[in-house]
Amino acid sequence: MLLVLATAPVSALAQDAEGGGGNSAGISRKQQEKHLAKKERKDKKSLAKEEKRLLKQHRKHQDKATQKRMKRNQRSSARSGPRGHRDPFLKRLFRKH
Repeated sequence: MLLVLATAPVSALAQDAEGGGGNSAGISRKQQEKHLAKKERKDKKSLAKEEKRLLKQHRKHQDKATQKRMKRNQRSSARSGPRGHRDPFLKRLFRKH
């Protein structure tokens, strides 16, 4: 029982020390929003970086002809933009499959 009474005041002081110098409110809302926005940007950036790494690894596992075809198709899709593009009829007709 004596042990419980001796440790109770110490644990109460430990909780108060985390508050940032006695500030019971913690960090302000503006700082919290700024911190969350920064974390979201960081997460988004790391996700894009990981995606890029996986794509590079995927390309590396392909044979030479497939890599070349993937590169050609990527250039073609980049030129046409997000709306897509279909090759002309004659080009599709005489394309090597």
